[in-house]
Amino acid sequence: MLIDFHTYIFPPEICQKREHYCKRDPWFHSLYADPRARMATADDLIAEMDASGVDASVTFSFGWTDTGLIEETNSYVIDAMRRYPQRLYGVAVSQPSAGAKAVYELERCAQSGMIGLGELMPHGQGYRLSDIELLAPLMEVVRTHQLLVLSHCSEPIGHVYPGKGDVSLQDIVTFLTAFPDIRFIAAHWGGGLPFYTLMPEIQRVSAQVWYDTAATIYLYRADIFPIVTQLVGADRILFASDYALLRQRRVIDHIKQSGLDAASLHNILGGNAERLLGLPPSKLARQA
Repeated sequence: MLIDFHTYIFPPEICQKREHYCKRDPWFHSLYADPRARMATADDLIAEMDASGVDASVTFSFGWTDTGLIEETNSYVIDAMRRYPQRLYGVAVSQPSAGAKAVYELERCAQSGMIGLGELMPHGQGYRLSDIELLAPLMEVVRTHQLLVLSHCSEPIGHVYPGKGDVSLQDIVTFLTAFPDIRFIAAHWGGGLPFYTLMPEIQRVSAQVWYDTAATIYLYRADIFPIVTQLVGADRILFASDYALLRQRRVIDHIKQSGLDAASLHNILGGNAERLLGLPPSKLARQA
């Protein structure tokens, strides 16, 4: 199976009236005010998957500051999951600063079949990933329902781009230290965290971390695939396109041309996601 672990979808109304929603949410404005920033509905994503040969996608909406928009877009993702079972796996957006309301919303989403919490966007929503007291109630819901947690991670150096944020490596390590049992997907290669796993203490604290490849084409040379495979193993990397920012086929081709062997490609393009999602192993894996 080909499984994309990082895609965004929005209700049609938000896609059609982006200027209105840019006025409602400053973080959304910073990413989507430019009309060239592509947005997609659930139906758009399915059409993209069909065109690219992607079997399933993990999808979520946006880290709004407005809890009303969070509830609205989470409900849209839940509906999309029900319309496209076994093709779309929804992740619940949350605003941790909303306190009990955030806990209730995550519980609602978990009971509706969502598989995780994310994409966390601390920099856009006004908190830090290292704010353990704030996040602890949400992590209790994560534990109860055995959810995944997916968070945006930021590179501490390099070029500035819309949405880069400031989720630091120290923030990530503080979170992992406080919640060592949580299965954590570090988006965008964890902001460079794999390189620090050469330190024994970071290797230990990141034992439950997977790294998604979202936006790789904009961030790193293709060498990052074999290098991070050597550092953390091909079983800890997840194909992620960042669709609709990037087309899925472009990212798949980029990964296939990175010099990885067939077994590593199988794991990264879907095998690891199958295991995280609790899906039956694909035919190729059974034959191997």
